[in-house]
Amino acid sequence: MRITGVVQAGGKSTRMGGEPKALMDVGGRRIVERVVAAIAPVVDDVLVVTNTPERYAFLGLPMVGDAFPDHGSLGGIYSGLKAAPGDVAFTVACDMPFLRADVVRLVLERVAEADVVIPRVGDQLETLHAAYAKACLVPMEERLRAGRLRIVGFFDRVRVREIAESDVRALADPAIVFMNVNTPDELARARELERGA
Repeated sequence: MRITGVVQAGGKSTRMGGEPKALMDVGGRRIVERVVAAIAPVVDDVLVVTNTPERYAFLGLPMVGDAFPDHGSLGGIYSGLKAAPGDVAFTVACDMPFLRADVVRLVLERVAEADVVIPRVGDQLETLHAAYAKACLVPMEERLRAGRLRIVGFFDRVRVREIAESDVRALADPAIVFMNVNTPDELARARELERGA
């Protein structure tokens, strides 16, 4: 089974003052570079979903625009899955500086079991650290066309396999590995964590 890593870089970074959060530096590397470095060893290929490809050209990766502009994360997940040459898209956000290949592998080891494989931490499903099979495209598109953008809204139409928090915790602290950098305060926190590592 071919698995494509999909990096979601289509957000507007409004809470970061409009500066692309993926291009912020943590530990001497841009966050998006850290993301790619974490997922590339465990997927077959990587692509980036972005409407500003000039910002990410330095990565040297294939890029696709949003098939449904301004349709939030669900639109980005759909766009990456549709464009993915693989059977499955492992989708991550571009602003997660502490992704780990072993936690990615934990998800990917179960892709044959379901159409969506997704970690759960407490009552939160990590929708931007999850694997989506091509079987998700039709129910996703139906919801996008209806303007119903909640990611988990189509889950009742597909087979979903959750990864338990305890399984993630055996490898890494979920609060760190799934951390997003959306605000200047979160960026400062990420830099502190990196210095303390």
